[in-house]
Amino acid sequence: MMKEVIDLLVDRLGGLVPRHAIVLGSGLGSLVGEVRDQVRVPYTELEGFPVSGVTGHAGELVAGYLGDEPIIMLSGRAHYYEHGDASAMRLPIEVMRGIGVQTLILTNSAGSVREDMPPGSVMQITDHINFSGMNPLIGERGDRRFVGMTTAYDAALALDMRNAAIRCGLPLFSGVYMWFSGPSFETPAEIRMARTLGADAVGMSTVPEVILARYFGLKVAAASVITNFAAGMTGAELSHDETKDMAPIGGQRLAAILKEMLA
Repeated sequence: MMKEVIDLLVDRLGGLVPRHAIVLGSGLGSLVGEVRDQVRVPYTELEGFPVSGVTGHAGELVAGYLGDEPIIMLSGRAHYYEHGDASAMRLPIEVMRGIGVQTLILTNSAGSVREDMPPGSVMQITDHINFSGMNPLIGERGDRRFVGMTTAYDAALALDMRNAAIRCGLPLFSGVYMWFSGPSFETPAEIRMARTLGADAVGMSTVPEVILARYFGLKVAAASVITNFAAGMTGAELSHDETKDMAPIGGQRLAAILKEMLA
């Protein structure tokens, strides 16, 4: 199945050879608008690609150029909470490697645990805490499954992202992302715990994809668009509508940073 999907994509890309792939998080589909000379392939045409049932995830692959750099975007991801499967994004990531991608850039919408990092901010992920306890490599055979995660987030790519933000004149926070399984939002007590354990932002994705990307030998960079303060910080209840409404604000900043970074 994977070979057929790779062959189909190579044919549809028409000679375009992207070295970088970007996974777009909730509400960040507007980043697709930054891609020129677009080739669009719905996930439904790619056998085995998971179609997300979450609003704000288009479910299509978009290839083209971000600035002058050939790029491929996965507009939408499948989440653990949709299927109970931490390896739901395994095939798309393995296919990316199969068509020649070397770097996977992961984006998500997240809640801030820090008073000084408000909605609309962009946070570079420097490390993560897998609080869910799930792992996409459970059941994998052989010693390759014991993937080192000490340098999961590539230092050179992280520096490129920081320098790109400086050149753009845009603020870029950095911090630790904690993965909760979802789909319910965290409680105020869980957020107090997250802060105590060293988290700067919380969310329901990305960590499984980082593990899979490292398993397949891809370099990883990641960033969160902050859409809300986490539970208990303002007294307001959280909602997915808030995520969708706020994501484009930080998404514009992230788009500018990524465009400069890949240039």
